Amino acid sequence: MKTNHLLKAIAIAVLLDLLSCSAWAQEPAGEKIAEIAAPKIFNVQQIRTAPEIDGIIEDIWQQADSITDLVQSQPYENTEPSERTVVYLMQDDENLYVAFRCYSQKHPTTASYTKDEDYVMVGIDPMGSKTNGYFFWQYASGIFWDGMFTDDGRNMDLAWEGVWNQAVKVCPDRMEVEFRIPFKTIRYKKGLSEWGLQFRRHIASNFEDDYWVPVLQRDNDMISRWGKLAGIEPRSTGYYFELYPEGFMRNDKFSGEKTEAKPRGSLTLKWDMTPQTTVNATAYPDFAQIESDQFSLNLSRYPRYLQEQRPFFVDGQEIFSLSGFGNDGWFSPLNIFYSRMAGRSIDGEAVQIMGGAKLTHKATDWNIGLLTAFTDDYVDLNEGLNEPQRRFGVVRAKRRIFSNSDVGFLASGTRADAGNYNYATALETVLRKGSNQLILQGAFSDRSGKRGWAGTAGFRGFTGPLLTIAALESVNDSFDVSDIGFLPWSGRRKAMVLTGPFWSYRSGALRNLYIGAGGTIQKEPGADQWSKIGNLLISPTLRNNWGASLNLNAGSGYEADTSYFFRSLDLSTYGLLFGNNINAGCRYAYEYNYQRGFLAYNGSNYLVASYSIISPLSMTLTSNIWMEWDTTNTILASWSVVRPRFDLRVTPTMTLSAFDEMVFVAPGTDLASSTHLSNRVGALFSWNFAPKSWIYVALNDYQSQDNNGFMKPQYTISAFKAKYLLYF
Repeated sequence: MKTNHLLKAIAIAVLLDLLSCSAWAQEPAGEKIAEIAAPKIFNVQQIRTAPEIDGIIEDIWQQADSITDLVQSQPYENTEPSERTVVYLMQDDENLYVAFRCYSQKHPTTASYTKDEDYVMVGIDPMGSKTNGYFFWQYASGIFWDGMFTDDGRNMDLAWEGVWNQAVKVCPDRMEVEFRIPFKTIRYKKGLSEWGLQFRRHIASNFEDDYWVPVLQRDNDMISRWGKLAGIEPRSTGYYFELYPEGFMRNDKFSGEKTEAKPRGSLTLKWDMTPQTTVNATAYPDFAQIESDQFSLNLSRYPRYLQEQRPFFVDGQEIFSLSGFGNDGWFSPLNIFYSRMAGRSIDGEAVQIMGGAKLTHKATDWNIGLLTAFTDDYVDLNEGLNEPQRRFGVVRAKRRIFSNSDVGFLASGTRADAGNYNYATALETVLRKGSNQLILQGAFSDRSGKRGWAGTAGFRGFTGPLLTIAALESVNDSFDVSDIGFLPWSGRRKAMVLTGPFWSYRSGALRNLYIGAGGTIQKEPGADQWSKIGNLLISPTLRNNWGASLNLNAGSGYEADTSYFFRSLDLSTYGLLFGNNINAGCRYAYEYNYQRGFLAYNGSNYLVASYSIISPLSMTLTSNIWMEWDTTNTILASWSVVRPRFDLRVTPTMTLSAFDEMVFVAPGTDLASSTHLSNRVGALFSWNFAPKSWIYVALNDYQSQDNNGFMKPQYTISAFKAKYLLYF
């Protein structure tokens, strides 16, 4: 009873804080200025003669309006940039043109295929949504990216791929960049004369980021705060149609079987019926993964969530998912649609998707999506596996309220026959005010007659200098979306709150510091007692972009009918070393080991480091070591993974990559006596020879130890794939 009262007290306290005026209005003076100040406006000029996109800003750009008032975000917030930047912008009937002239008087331009380098970015919100926007990214070396910002800039989707042109030229005293963005490649609202707009410049040599609309270090680059692109008037006519014929040859050789060559073809299309409505369809697509999911030792009771990599499901996935808080792990959205369940892997072989179709509509106030997919059956008599044909369907509708908040509905389902089905529906409300966000979600499921419900809420925001994060979760024992979604913790109940000061410093080595304290109460599925854990988080960020995080947790735990004193330590650090990324950390905990079936210590250590050997060639080393203790506090086993990877960037659009993933297990800490469990070698040549057109050549070889201790080949897969865009 005391625990129930505590849960209610935390819930009431959090909700009162969220709904109070102070939680939404009392923000630091710097942020008030950013919100109250009139939005910046950039007037676009109409031109008759288009500029040549060659990285040289010629005289025609002088017809365009320009801006120079970028503001530094880091390393010194809200100060003048160390270098001058001029941005030009103009349009004709079919295209938007952007040019950057980035002077480099103090900091010479850094251009490198394999480490941190200078770049520029333009972001546009052509729907006026104030929550989602496109970005176009150009590096000094010639490498380029595009994608979408979602959830008011809190998430980034690199999967979106547009058809646009870009060029860069590096001179001794400056870098010049030109973009041509066809209106047909983006979604825009007809008749809307003001779009959201943002510019960014990164200077690698001094870790500097400059923005047109100021960005506070404690916040993301929020789309709701972007400036205005005024006078925009697309006049492109006709329909935008993409057709992707694909041809591929796979040569699969499995252990004990003959080599099997599989020449095949597929067809994918995309049709923009209007600037706001798009249809995608695919028939017998090749979704074979070049790189398998990396090995990870899982000692918990729950399966590991795997990221989607297949293009058909990745494109537009922001529509078919509920909202979250980025990569923070403290909040679990109700994932009632987990696209990897369609065409899922069974015994290492992917179930064939016969076809799929999507219709998406994006407007200023409404986002609507429909998705369907059909999978073939899968039968393996030797393993006793029989996966029937399935139909999958998803319906999504989301409406904007209060400027940049949302209410939405999501329904998903799969059906094999009248007695084998799984359906789910979910409702959500997302309230945003400045850097504060509150998410409320509820869902209902029906799996072949077994029905259940789930609810969750999350908050991240500021009350004065205090940053608070909080989450509530309750999942009914009968809630089950195992055939269509990812919510394996049926029966779990949880409440957590963490709050503390967030300080930003205008000078000195320390850029910002967050110290948060709070607690978590949680009841695991099937348990009759609650775990009650105290939390402490310390997270500093240095001026040179190095950062660290220390998370300490301790309290009374209850799992698997066992009461114990839970304690854990999580430590991580990240940064740039000579322009190369490095990320390292560890976790040690005393908790229940579900793989072994007893209570004991366990630990994990990881290192991800890249090194630019020469400009086009780099090596990335990923290393993990997991340690398991037994009930006598003696280390029982050490698992280790070493994964070196080499990337040769031949040109900005052509790459050759190779990796070797080696998995070992050792008794105790005697790493010299390690047993080599498995070895996976992969190589990939990829060439983006034209917009959305690719050639792939891939090899994937996997071996594992047999019962006699010898490495035995399991499969070898080689593939050639060509994909070409026919653009109408």
